[in-house]
Formats: sequence, structure tokens, C-alpha cells
Amino acid sequence: MKISVITVCFNSATTIVDTLRSVAQQTYPNVEHVIIDGGSRDKTVELANSLIRSGGIVRSESDKGIYDAMNKGLRLATGDIIGFLNADDVYADNDLLRRVVEMMEQTSLDALFGDVEFFKSEAPEKAHRRYRSNRFRPDRIGWGWMPAHPTLFLRRRVFDEFGCFRENYKIAGDFELIARIFKSNTLVYRYVPQVLVRMRIGGVSTGGWRNTIRLNKEVLRACRENGISSNWMKLLSKYPAKLFEFFLK
Repeated sequence: MKISVITVCFNSATTIVDTLRSVAQQTYPNVEHVIIDGGSRDKTVELANSLIRSGGIVRSESDKGIYDAMNKGLRLATGDIIGFLNADDVYADNDLLRRVVEMMEQTSLDALFGDVEFFKSEAPEKAHRRYRSNRFRPDRIGWGWMPAHPTLFLRRRVFDEFGCFRENYKIAGDFELIARIFKSNTLVYRYVPQVLVRMRIGGVSTGGWRNTIRLNKEVLRACRENGISSNWMKLLSKYPAKLFEFFLK
């Protein structure tokens, strides 16, 4: 079984080396790494071409946003399983993709996801906080709960059935996709109570309160467009629970 990892990047030379090595060092043999670059002006493309896993794909051109780039990656990817790894992130260990494939094969899963551990660039060995995806269930989408997207692995057939990312979202297109595919509660999925991905703090999803407000506006829109009941009170109710992420590492 083949697994494709899609990485979307732009001017990511300071961080993408770790991401490239993380995928290149995976022990599972049938891995395809697809790099979609938005026309970087630094050394991102040069590094990608020199360090990408054998058999990988590098495409560099302008795009219309992150979800346009992700959809380009989906069109190029040929794997039976699809995952997304940001240019700031790394897998928890070198056997991660092997375990993902084994679990998805053995139980015929449509989806598998786990936890993300956040770290700061100046102290990469130290866990700053941990996002636990165990709070997610299809009936909690309206409260804004979702699996950590970099840990979410989906069968290719899920995209074939439900479609790709909606490109008119700026920051919550991953949430909208999750709402769309999980709302029927028909997917066979599994939560793995382990850190699958380590994420460097500072990306678009960790960009301060302005991005948080913008994110929740788009989450409300995604719920509305998918017929899921939600409101600001529901979305805000999850933030006290999120504070515990800083203590329960």
C-alpha cells in the first residue's frame, strides 16, 4: 500500500529541511512525498530538490492560497492513503508511517488520527503543549472540535467521494473538509492516543488572537454550509478545555 505525504510551502528554507528529512527517514518503503511550493524566493525549492525522498515530486508555481496548493498536491499524489505535513512540522519518529499503514490496513480504516505536540524553535526538544484529538467526535463538530489535521490520514477514496478542499476558505478549509466528510458519521475511523506529529509554533494556526477570531468565523460558516448546528457560545466553550493542553503534556 502506498502512502502520499503532501507538504505545502512558501519561503520555508529555515524550517523545511527538518520536514524533508522526517519524511525521507521513514522506514516504510512505499512513501511518496509531494512538495507544492508557492513560488518561493529563498532556497526552499533548492533544498526540496536536493533532500526530498527518492521518488518524490517537487512543483513550484504561484497559487491562489493554501487550499489551492493542497488541492494541487492531491491531484499529483498517487497514494492509497493521503496525509499532509506542514513545512514547519515533523513526524514523531521514523516508524510512524509504517504504523499508520499497518493500522489502516488491518482494520480497513477510512481515517486515522492522533495528537500533535507543539514546540518552540529555540527549544525543539521540549514539549510546549499537546493537542489531544480524542475530544473529536462527529457530533462535536458544531463545537469546533476537530482532529489535528497534520495527524489525519485518509484513504484516497474519501477524497474521491467527498471532494477536495474548498478554496474560498482562507484559514479553516481543513475544518470544512473534516465537517463535510465526518458529518454523516459513516467513515470508519480510529483515534490513536499518541503524538504522531511535532509542530513548530508560529504557523497560521498558531498566529494569535486575530487569527483565532478569523478561524472561528470560518468555522461557523463551514458548519452552516454543511447543515451543522453551531454558534459562538458553542465554539467559545472549548477554550477552557484547551488551557489544559499546557499542563497535560
